[in-house]
Amino acid sequence: MECIKATNLKNCNCSYGSCSRKGRCCECLLYHRRHGELPACFFHESYERSYDRSVENFISMVQAMGMRTS
Repeated sequence: MECIKATNLKNCNCSYGSCSRKGRCCECLLYHRRHGELPACFFHESYERSYDRSVENFISMVQAMGMRTS
């Protein structure tokens, strides 16, 4: 499967500028999964900028923003 990095970058909200995986979603997901985290695209901008990719931070965001999880 060919990586469509240029297309992915249009939708990538990761604010970590020096990330080598930016736009390479497969690599990004694998990296964060190995670290027990979620990628930036799961987070609202205000939460993403904290660079806290933990599941706990995601749950806090969902609860604080009144988001539906199902």
